[in-house]
Amino acid sequence: MLKHRLYRTYTAGLKVAAHILPMPRPTLFSGPGSMNELLESMTELGFKRVLLVTDEGLVQVGIVDKVLEAAAQLDLQLDVFSQVKPDPTYDQVESGLEAYHRFHCEGILALGGGSAMDCAKVIAAKVTNKRPIKKLAGLLKVWRMPAPLFAIPTTAGTGSEVTIAAVVSDPSSHIKTPLMDPKLVPLMAALDANLMIGLPPKITADTGVDALTHAIEAYVSKNATQETMAYSVAAIKLIFKYLPRAVMQGDDVEARHKMAMASYYAGLAFTKASLGYVHAFAHTFGARYGIPHGMANGLALLPVLRFSLSEIEPQLRKLDELTAEGQLGNASAQHFLANLESLFSTIDIEQTSALIQREDADALVDLILKEAHWNYPVPKFMNREECTQLLLNISKV
Repeated sequence: MLKHRLYRTYTAGLKVAAHILPMPRPTLFSGPGSMNELLESMTELGFKRVLLVTDEGLVQVGIVDKVLEAAAQLDLQLDVFSQVKPDPTYDQVESGLEAYHRFHCEGILALGGGSAMDCAKVIAAKVTNKRPIKKLAGLLKVWRMPAPLFAIPTTAGTGSEVTIAAVVSDPSSHIKTPLMDPKLVPLMAALDANLMIGLPPKITADTGVDALTHAIEAYVSKNATQETMAYSVAAIKLIFKYLPRAVMQGDDVEARHKMAMASYYAGLAFTKASLGYVHAFAHTFGARYGIPHGMANGLALLPVLRFSLSEIEPQLRKLDELTAEGQLGNASAQHFLANLESLFSTIDIEQTSALIQREDADALVDLILKEAHWNYPVPKFMNREECTQLLLNISKV
């Protein structure tokens, strides 16, 4: 179809851009205690007052206090903005921007999962770009360098510490607004497993599936390269091995660290190779129903892979070989999918949701197809009927 050729031409252009544009990476501190190295480096760079963007949950469990105490020992003033909610909205960004100016901050430290990271990125962009968020949305719309940004992820899922993207929602329309610009990559990041120890099993599982989805969608993407495929494979192997341990034994520091690295690798992969239909479904579910992003990915991953199987069978067979699941030359795409389903069962990933309303199907399909076709180099195109059927299969009657 003509429109499919148009989509392919556009996403091929994105592939070229991903190789031409400089893709910065943060200075990375990794391992237990690396938070302190990051904070010390911030003071060495001359920062004295920084806005800490986080959520109330991390305040209540004491993680914010740990960071504040470590910063105080270095004479680094952190002013806390903890109003971030799941799937942050424009108004949260504006509140954070007001706090940044009220406290006369010199930079921003994001502490938390993907929501805190996304909110912090957009606040940083708004400090120097005096335009509405809608004007910053899309590719390369952040014209001025954002305020200095640092990141400490407390979940192993989004990979936001290394990606060029940030997603916030319009609170009126519930439509997610993606900003994509290399300027949004933090200057420095710390992957500190000690800060992930208290993460509940459910959140550990859902965020781990988010990282897994990044890696798999990047691997089967039409824009995948040898470099991105290597990062995807590294992430997938680590997740299959360590995610069940991190879920079952939350104080397993090694598993937490390996999952943090897996999330980082997956972020490197999809920053260049992009994503696919799973994320279009997940973003739509999150914006419309408030379903957490990792959980939403878990709902859509297996159905989308099965739909795309005719186009991605060789890639999934190769993943089965590389993850050592296919034994004695018997690797297959179906075997990989079966093991993925087994992993989901082990860590209690939901496959259907009663939150998704069947009467919303037409509106949801519009949003899913628009996002996917104009942003993602999907391996196989989905029409309205196919998308609707997949959506209805995910919704719980």
